[in-house]
Amino acid sequence: MTLKECKKEEKADREFQKKFKFEGNIKVLTQMMVDPAATEKRGGGKNLPLRRGEILDVIQFTNQEQILCRNSQRRYGYVPRAAMLHL
Repeated sequence: MTLKECKKEEKADREFQKKFKFEGNIKVLTQMMVDPAATEKRGGGKNLPLRRGEILDVIQFTNQEQILCRNSQRRYGYVPRAAMLHL
């Protein structure tokens, strides 16, 4: 990883912590997959765009309906639990 990429990731993490009022270190709890049968959704606001079969890092189980996740492009957002499958 180059210095430029490292700084870019650090900036993205700081923006995530500010936007979602997340305190402490960002730790991946587990990985889950978007249900291949789920409809693809565009992200908006604090929601993460969904692509069928995509593997997401779970950052926080927020409530019964949503999970806070990170995708492979290091974008953060909420994902409906109903659209997720355990690996």
